[in-house]
Amino acid sequence: MIRFDHRAVPIVLAAAVIDVIGFGVVMPVLPGLVTQLGHMNLTEATRIAGWLLASFAVAQFFAGPVLGNLGDAYGRRVVLIASMVAFSFDYALMAWAPTLGWLFVGRIIAGTAGAIFGPAGAVIADVTPPEKRAGAFGWLGAAFGIGFIIGPALGGLVADYGTRMPFLLAAVLAGTNAIAMILFLPETHKRENRRPFHLRDAHVIGSFKPLFAAGNAAPLLLAWFLWQVGGIVYPAVWSFWGAIRLGWGPKDIGLSLAWVGLGSVIVQAFVTQRFIKAIGERKTAIVALTAGTLNLFALSFVTAGWQVYVLFLGGCLGQMGWPAMQGILSRMVDATRQGALQGGIGSMNSVAQILGPLIAAQSLAFGAAHGFDGLAFVVAGALIGSAALIIAFRLQPLRYVDDASNVETAP
Repeated sequence: MIRFDHRAVPIVLAAAVIDVIGFGVVMPVLPGLVTQLGHMNLTEATRIAGWLLASFAVAQFFAGPVLGNLGDAYGRRVVLIASMVAFSFDYALMAWAPTLGWLFVGRIIAGTAGAIFGPAGAVIADVTPPEKRAGAFGWLGAAFGIGFIIGPALGGLVADYGTRMPFLLAAVLAGTNAIAMILFLPETHKRENRRPFHLRDAHVIGSFKPLFAAGNAAPLLLAWFLWQVGGIVYPAVWSFWGAIRLGWGPKDIGLSLAWVGLGSVIVQAFVTQRFIKAIGERKTAIVALTAGTLNLFALSFVTAGWQVYVLFLGGCLGQMGWPAMQGILSRMVDATRQGALQGGIGSMNSVAQILGPLIAAQSLAFGAAHGFDGLAFVVAGALIGSAALIIAFRLQPLRYVDDASNVETAP
């Protein structure tokens, strides 16, 4: 039987599942919607989709630290609820959008509101002892996987009723998520750990300031960044690559993403904590990034849909990277700055999400135009492989902060 250290954890995990369902449900219809609104072919739509994802990330880059610091000042609950209300509005707007320009407006609104995983990560850091956080972050990763099982599969099914229907469904799910958090989510950030909100600190440099004081964090942050830039290849081009390389429609794309989500759930729920306990967070991160690299290189050469399913049996081990690295980072700052840390990580992810979709989409379009539509996966694999090498050879022992005593301890 699964046991959690605080009643807020299952509520946050359920909210994360619903949030990812809302995101994943629209992915199978995105190629069709962009081609329809833009009156263009799939290759051209791939480029537009890259800019669409980048617009979200630009907005989130500026908003992430603000939301994180607001959470440190006023609590996590209000930030989570406000984010979900904004996401519900965003999906409704995208369901109505008559032009590509309105799709961009919707993505900018969503980026400004932020994503649920930053505040959710702060909740988990609030209520989980430092030595158990990597495992708890693994459950958050499992929630992501469950959402990715249900969302794309559901999106592929409701696509039969039109390319707008998945967006309406996502709006309803996000609104339901907000109501559930209003009714059931307790505040986890203790008043004695709160600090005043200062706009001068609500940026990515201010968020990472306490992290650098903990030791040689730069290699880990660089590895995280490269991993994020490479990993964004999946949401950026998967639907388009599946249509171009394998001739997949919305149902095929939805089922393939659901398979990826299932692998993620299994790894996060049953494998990640065992790896971390056996070999530690650093080595687990190396194993995860190596598995992700090999999977990407192999994907670039598949010729049949069944090969994708087989490859992800091993490639899903890459899902261990997020909780392993999150566990290290969260133990490097004290209880008063967990929200700022998560906001800073969110901003760094936003930079990756600006560059990643552009790199992936342009690589796919360029490769497809020159006879090799697997180029995006090769580029992404090289980035994640570089991250694995940095962790293996450049990451030195770091000093962690004991929340109870503010004493720095070695890992």
